[in-house]
Amino acid sequence: MSLIQRVMAFVKSGNIPIRHGAQQQGIRRACQVARDVLIKTSAQVHAGVTTAEVDRFAAAEIKACGATSAFLGYRQFPGTICISINEEVVHGIGGPRVIQDGDIVKIDVGVYYDGWVGDNALTVPVGNVAKETLHLLAATEESLLNAVKFARDGWMLGDLCHSVEHHVTQYGYTVVREFVGHGVGRKLHEEPQVPNYGKKGDRPRLKAGMTLAIEPMINMGTGKTRILEDKWTVVTTDRKPSAHFEHVVLITPDEPEILTARGRMFPKGVNDLTPRPVSELGK
Repeated sequence: MSLIQRVMAFVKSGNIPIRHGAQQQGIRRACQVARDVLIKTSAQVHAGVTTAEVDRFAAAEIKACGATSAFLGYRQFPGTICISINEEVVHGIGGPRVIQDGDIVKIDVGVYYDGWVGDNALTVPVGNVAKETLHLLAATEESLLNAVKFARDGWMLGDLCHSVEHHVTQYGYTVVREFVGHGVGRKLHEEPQVPNYGKKGDRPRLKAGMTLAIEPMINMGTGKTRILEDKWTVVTTDRKPSAHFEHVVLITPDEPEILTARGRMFPKGVNDLTPRPVSELGK
């Protein structure tokens, strides 16, 4: 990295919000709401239900919690949540599509609660999912939890981002490069950007009080994507499956704190491809 690049990275790191005390508690509460809605909504995903029905369920749950959707109306997005199936990577819109046995369904929930944002996602396998697709899900979840280990005070963001791609390429998978994670706080998208690829040692340097949405979007085939005519739904160009898992993490002086913490869908990673029921992830 050149001297100019180092200076620019240092300047950029100064734009990343640092949260303290009551601010951290506000984000923590919003993330807990988002987590609860995600698990309850994901438990509604099964063969025969439409994506619109799942979206409506999420809307009712968000309202019941005293929160509002962080996605609805964002740049005119028409859904309460993002619900994306199989080759759809992210930003799918609830509609008449019926979920089928063997599908994988990505549920992404973002909320505003008391002025703060909570954001998280997971991929739900439906019924008899192909073993190779379950492997993709397990590896993606592994890459997220592995990346969290790099969210430490004084460490470089580049190390965290590099860890995702490094982890999944060992299985022959690719990362989506056009869409990335981000800072979270008062707004849905804050500094810094958190891509799922990067160079070890690249700044900015992480600091206690930063809150990051880390969200690996991992494809079985090509990493290339395109956006459908609805101007939102992102799909893989080769139509092979894509998986998406997301947590919001608070960097502390000690261990990273996962603000959207839930149980693992694949507790043993790729060594055991039997997924836990979504309803058990909140226990």
